[in-house]
Amino acid sequence: MTNVKHFIAISLAFTIFCFELSAQRIICDETCKLADAPPATAEAPSSKQMHAKPPSPTRKASTAPAPVVKEEAGYAVVSPVGRSSVEMIPQAPRLETLEGKTIAVVGVSFMTSVTHPEIKRLILENYPTAKVLLLDEIGIAGPYPAPGVVRRAKDEFQAKLQELGVDAVISGNGGCGLCTPKETGSCIAAEYLGIPSVVIAGPGFVDQARYTALNNGVPVMRVAQYPGAFATHTAEELIKNTRNVLWPQIVQALTTPISAEERSEGISGKKGDIRDDAFYGTVDEINTYFTEMKWSDGLPIVPPTFEKVESFLKYTDKSWDETVAVLPIAHRNTTVWHVAVNAVMAGCKPEYMPILIALTKGLGDGNFRRTLASTHAWIPYSWLNGPVARQLGIDSGQGQINEAANLVIGRFMTLALMNLCGYYVKQDRMGTFGYPMSWCMVEDDAACLRIGWKPYHVRKGFDINDNTITLGSTLLWGNNMAPSTTDPVKLMELLAWDISERSQFALGSGRQFTFRTILMTEPVAGILAGKYKSPEALEKVLIDESRRPVKERAFANYYANPGGAKDGGEHTLRQYQGHIRKDEGGKMSPTPPWYDSPESEQLTIPTMQRGMTAFLITGDAARNKVQTMPGGGYATVAIELPRDWDRLMAESGYQPLSDFLLDY
Repeated sequence: MTNVKHFIAISLAFTIFCFELSAQRIICDETCKLADAPPATAEAPSSKQMHAKPPSPTRKASTAPAPVVKEEAGYAVVSPVGRSSVEMIPQAPRLETLEGKTIAVVGVSFMTSVTHPEIKRLILENYPTAKVLLLDEIGIAGPYPAPGVVRRAKDEFQAKLQELGVDAVISGNGGCGLCTPKETGSCIAAEYLGIPSVVIAGPGFVDQARYTALNNGVPVMRVAQYPGAFATHTAEELIKNTRNVLWPQIVQALTTPISAEERSEGISGKKGDIRDDAFYGTVDEINTYFTEMKWSDGLPIVPPTFEKVESFLKYTDKSWDETVAVLPIAHRNTTVWHVAVNAVMAGCKPEYMPILIALTKGLGDGNFRRTLASTHAWIPYSWLNGPVARQLGIDSGQGQINEAANLVIGRFMTLALMNLCGYYVKQDRMGTFGYPMSWCMVEDDAACLRIGWKPYHVRKGFDINDNTITLGSTLLWGNNMAPSTTDPVKLMELLAWDISERSQFALGSGRQFTFRTILMTEPVAGILAGKYKSPEALEKVLIDESRRPVKERAFANYYANPGGAKDGGEHTLRQYQGHIRKDEGGKMSPTPPWYDSPESEQLTIPTMQRGMTAFLITGDAARNKVQTMPGGGYATVAIELPRDWDRLMAESGYQPLSDFLLDY
């Protein structure tokens, strides 16, 4: 919450030391950063001018000629952050006591089968006239829905709270990046009804629970912090920690009045014109300030001056203040202006603006963003289809994600996730070891046509010369395969083997089926296309061939289950194998050719499902490479070019778009 306080303090200081140069927006000069500066006047310099700092004094006297000190320019810059569309709710008073109250203890994550019965026992032991409802009696709300979104689970949970006269809600256990918002959702739903609540979370997820509530209009969310990782503790340790550590926090959270200081932390910053100058300084000072404010990822940015941002706006027919999307998880109203600010910071060219607007729309798609908070660190990325990528020189060949154009579009995605969506590492993006930077690729549409396959966007219903951007996420990058056969069947079998071993999470310990993006260079795709006339035909065969033994799957999901420990629970590993066989479609099938086994058949399960795989032809056309990337779902968005695109491109020295159209 110190960051929220810091933002409010900066906002107040900004209001004092900035001056109004026009009726539309606040403009800032060097006085914005001088605490003892005199009040600015109408004659003060405009932000459209650069301001020089005085030369630094020399360290000691010298008889040598004085060195020439280069004056460093200063810039007035604007904020890259979208405005929240959610109003804070007034919260009901906390309870005076738990005696005689009806208390719901809910949640499904991380060892609740041990912690929650103990919480119930403690409530009834200390408050004999209280009534306790557990999960099977009342359910959960799940992740709290965005404004305007109807979620049945939330509505049913709130109806149950009212029907059963619930006075307080205890929800947990938040121990991962996806389960913490889910468990916090029940508390948010309760607070909207005026029912006090408390979330239980592990040490690394306390801030995530609080910010999840804040993003959804609840200014104060009390959290009881568990001392460690739930799944690494024995049942005895869980009970001991519930009794000695969690219980006192739960009682205090539900019965201590919310303080004025707690409420103030939920107050948003200043309002005003979104184009107002937010800071003045040198390039180094701007970079330091933006990093401290969490407006930057820590790498150097291009200062987003008003004039620089304005230069991007001519590459769209949309008005600067038109809403592009209201983006979860902070539900920020993101305008064309905000897109342009982050584009400047990322180092993008102004003519990338249509691509970046489409990318921004995709950020709000639930199919794409659903996994982004997970501790397993899904890495978001994108790829382009259509002639505009070729016109702008965005690369589809060897080393493409490291080419300048591809790099800056990936950097824009990284900044947009922070400033437009409200995802911050250690707060809402909870990757255990962190994240690489996002990247942008391009499918080679012409290569697809050469081998007789349709490009990805055409398979999704677009015309060959439509322009699209697709957003996805992956759990890995690199470690690609170099098939050394020209036999399409053997190549397919290699791919089936690769797919079977690249499932959700290491060892395939997560869900049975996952989305996968499969990158192929043209030589590999050409061999496959000789037998499999479309990606859909290839996918059909791979679904049949890409299987794994039930014993392997059961072992991984039993001992490395991402949702909590199975070992030592109600089922043995042998019994769990039966569960996997029944629930995941286990059957006797021909032993895969990559297994050296005397058995002609094995008990296996499928690892692929129809429609969950994106096949792309891209990368170094001189190499035989395949890369399988398990990850999350996709969002494909059409790129809208402005009406005068051809004129703008001609003025910038580009060849006409018509030179890059393909015949299909």
